[in-house]
Amino acid sequence: MGHRERLLAAARRCLEEQGYARTTSRDLAAAAGAPLGTINYHYGSKEGLLNAALLETLQEWGDRTVPGRSAAAPADGAGQRLELMWSRVIDAVQTQRPMLVAAVEAYAQAERAPEIRQQIADALERSRPQLAADLHGLDAEADEETARAVGSVHMALIAGLTQQWLADPERAPSSREVALGLRAIARGLESTT
Repeated sequence: MGHRERLLAAARRCLEEQGYARTTSRDLAAAAGAPLGTINYHYGSKEGLLNAALLETLQEWGDRTVPGRSAAAPADGAGQRLELMWSRVIDAVQTQRPMLVAAVEAYAQAERAPEIRQQIADALERSRPQLAADLHGLDAEADEETARAVGSVHMALIAGLTQQWLADPERAPSSREVALGLRAIARGLESTT
């Protein structure tokens, strides 16, 4: 394994153990057993390395969390896929809390670091149509506007549910409660059209 791969693995460990804001370049180099200068050589900056590790981890998290991306996805009904996804999101908050906290820290850094903001924004934009396809079978090429809208709503729900479980796990909604709430909202929207 070369310096690039070792740095990425070290960044993932540092994010879990120390978080985004508290990880230094020296921490990363020491954890990777690599010279300090290799961070800038391979990733451009400490933040570039941390972002690469974080985005890779969040992509893997999404692959495990979104039912359409796994072989264990229920075949019958978007409702079952959604409830399974909310359940997996809640489980991930409990089992992968340090990495999700690091993601929240990265979002906070984005306000003052345009490169972080751009990396996050690009990852979100790539994920929107994928969520719509995985959860609802929507084809972004056939109806780009609807696929983007549906994916955006799911991203907002995932982010909100994650935040609630990070802040208040005792009172955060269960996957059943999220599904119940979405059904009630959908009925309300149906009655207004």
